[in-house]
Amino acid sequence: MGEPERLGSPVSMNEGTKDMETLVFQGLIGLSVSMYLWLLAAGLTIVFGVLGVLNFAHGSLFMLGGYFTFTYYGLWGINFWLAIALSLLSVGVVGYFMERFFLRHIYHMDHAFQLLLTFGFILIFDDAVKMIWGGVAKIPPMPGFFEGTVSVVGRPFPVYNLFIIGTGLAVAIVIWLLFERTWWGRMVRASASDREMASAIGVNIPTLFTGVFVFGAMLAALGGALGTPVRVVAPGIGAAMIIQAFIITVIGGLGNLKGAFVGAIIVGTLSAYGILLFPVFELFLIFLIMAVVLMVKPQGLFGG
Repeated sequence: MGEPERLGSPVSMNEGTKDMETLVFQGLIGLSVSMYLWLLAAGLTIVFGVLGVLNFAHGSLFMLGGYFTFTYYGLWGINFWLAIALSLLSVGVVGYFMERFFLRHIYHMDHAFQLLLTFGFILIFDDAVKMIWGGVAKIPPMPGFFEGTVSVVGRPFPVYNLFIIGTGLAVAIVIWLLFERTWWGRMVRASASDREMASAIGVNIPTLFTGVFVFGAMLAALGGALGTPVRVVAPGIGAAMIIQAFIITVIGGLGNLKGAFVGAIIVGTLSAYGILLFPVFELFLIFLIMAVVLMVKPQGLFGG
């Protein structure tokens, strides 16, 4: 009689190890995707939490950040870091004009009017990028100092992805320090809680709101700018990105930065594992999680 099969044989152990390595590796991929989504959702959350505006064109600002970086770095050959800084300034100017001459006049109106106006900006920005950059997708070369990989669980993992993960975490810390440890952050939080009282103690609400909107626009642009070496920039990506951003804010809780961060990690990780395990149902998993959260806690995981 042959020897019975032993549990935990070398073959099964190797297969189990490889499966675990695959899950860890895919988790890191999901974490890097989450950081792009976090930068986008953070700006959307700040603008809604302070101004009370649902900016449907926020994804288009992400798109513009990618296009400006492509122009400054990919076409004009400007230093990568300087190109990103110029992209943030450029989108910040766009955000200034949006808030100062359009959104400021509808703060007192229902959210439906805000959505209609900002949806119009989506169409305007999409047509503008087609006129300026054409309808073909753009992608600049990877900066030389970010080329290469490092070994993670025995597999090559792009250095640039590690940079994105680190940048996303660093931005989260900077935002927390900005709103919790600075005088400007205290004014923003006071204005978000009670505009009338903040105005009574001398806070210039219109100017403050413009600064907050520009800051949120620049966060979206940072996500788009950092994605240019690895993500295709094309007309229409703004609409696709804003859908994910809204899912994140709904899961985490509208206006809650902690919720936006956690929601971005949930969506990014689910997307990565969905592609690996259930490629046909990737988007379904994300919407399913959102539906479950809304049924259990309609205000979101961290909403109040």
